[in-house]
Amino acid sequence: MITRTSAPTSAVAALSWMTPDGAPQQRVCRLQGAWNARGLQRQPDTSLPAATQHVVLDASATTLDTSGALLLARSMAQWQAGGVTVDTSRLSDAQRRLLDLVRQRALALPPGQRSLGLLGDIGRATLTALDELRALLAFAGELVWRGGPLLLQPWRVRWREVIHEIDAAGLRAIGIIGLLSFLIGMVMAYQSGATLATYGANILIVNLVSIITLRELGPLLTAILVAGRTGSSYTAQLGTMQITEEVDALRALGLAPFDMLVLPKVVALIITLPLLALFADVMGLVGGGVVAALGYGVPFTEYAARIPQVVGLQTLMLGLVKAPVFAVVIALVGCMQGLRVKGSAAAVGRATTVSVVQAIFLVIVIDASFSVLYNLLRL
Repeated sequence: MITRTSAPTSAVAALSWMTPDGAPQQRVCRLQGAWNARGLQRQPDTSLPAATQHVVLDASATTLDTSGALLLARSMAQWQAGGVTVDTSRLSDAQRRLLDLVRQRALALPPGQRSLGLLGDIGRATLTALDELRALLAFAGELVWRGGPLLLQPWRVRWREVIHEIDAAGLRAIGIIGLLSFLIGMVMAYQSGATLATYGANILIVNLVSIITLRELGPLLTAILVAGRTGSSYTAQLGTMQITEEVDALRALGLAPFDMLVLPKVVALIITLPLLALFADVMGLVGGGVVAALGYGVPFTEYAARIPQVVGLQTLMLGLVKAPVFAVVIALVGCMQGLRVKGSAAAVGRATTVSVVQAIFLVIVIDASFSVLYNLLRL
């Protein structure tokens, strides 16, 4: 007796349920149509009829591939989870082997990671961070090992690639860095001027804007922008080359990917970032001067004349000396994450996100370390 059918046409995967005479709790599940990727574009209803305790599978009238076997294996797992027994004796040997293979491989999920509580999660995150730090230090060691000899033999540097990277990381970033530095300078002047004006000390806007810009915000803002703009591009570029096996092709040709791809980027960023930081300093001071002149009555000429009285070459250099360190960290993180990409294009996006977050985090940590060091040295 047929109890239910799910079969619009013979070309589409379908199944029918039959109840043998004298066995009200047994059902024969007869597969019909094509149980393959094309026939399963519209999946049949595989829910069990009521009061079913035993199912006999019959696939003699259908074609079965891995797509159909996967759906059948998942359905069987659901039935068996409800206490129903499944008989596959009516399947052919080939169908049974395919079904067993799918059940062993496709349905074999890795064991879930046992939660260790809050302290365990903190420990696991700490170990992950230490692994990332170890990988970064190893990458930095390779940079020293391969880049050290170039200090004595600069003609071995691939200057054409370096100039190309300087253009991409430096010249094309001038606009955004200049604009944001100008706006940050304006904001600092507005915020400090609102308080200083109540005491009639408008001229001290110069002191606040110049010291903060030259020592901190100019290099720091530049490094953060470069980490988001250039560091991410390094990761995306090298990650794409990893997926398309271009890096492996370089190795097959006897060329060192580190020398060809990483060193030019590091050298270019070491040259570029201090110059961008200096440009950001100038634009930040100009932005502060515009607000001081238009909003608080400090003439721009007086503003400009007071800057050398407030800050000297030492203040400028204390800020600029951070830039090469920022540059090395940004380039190393971007290149390391790019060369570690494996799998699909989605891995490039994940690596790019990790690269930007790590680079900005390390830039801020290094900047804070410089501040502590300057304070200890009373600079």
